[in-house]
Amino acid sequence: MPLQPIEFTRFAPTVFHLFDRQWLLLTGGDFARGVFNTMTISWGSLGVVWGRPFVQVFVRPTRHTFEFMEHHGSFTVTAFPEQYRAALNLLGVRSGREGNKIAEAGLTPVAAAEVAAPAFAEAELVIECRKLYRATLEPAGFLDPQVEVNYPNKDYHAIYYGEVVAIRGDAKYRMD
Repeated sequence: MPLQPIEFTRFAPTVFHLFDRQWLLLTGGDFARGVFNTMTISWGSLGVVWGRPFVQVFVRPTRHTFEFMEHHGSFTVTAFPEQYRAALNLLGVRSGREGNKIAEAGLTPVAAAEVAAPAFAEAELVIECRKLYRATLEPAGFLDPQVEVNYPNKDYHAIYYGEVVAIRGDAKYRMD
């Protein structure tokens, strides 16, 4: 069954499960031009800021997807059924610099409804975002010294806030 549009006021994900247990794909770039890359993420947030629904994602500058996030104005965040866990694992450990990891994972990039970045035919949830803000984590801001252990190479994440411009998904993501 095709994914149905979901108004952000009706969007009802289990956020902690979605990011930490189910995982997501973050995809930046331009589908029509054939320039995009994706990576598996488990860090992020959803909410409202500046009166707009948003998704916040984190990307290390060493990741290939970082270049696409930096040079393109939109991104998508997609969730998949459990049967795609191995594909998401591959997309999280393999670099797009080394070949076509998306094809190797067996996923099908498709045009998103509202943004240039692609979605995936196999997804059960697609969140389309227009970039609003970008910053780099500053170690001086870490209030808990244990946070620094995540950065032995000092490759601090860039943080991107994307305004949610479209959500499509299975009925389980919609509050009736």
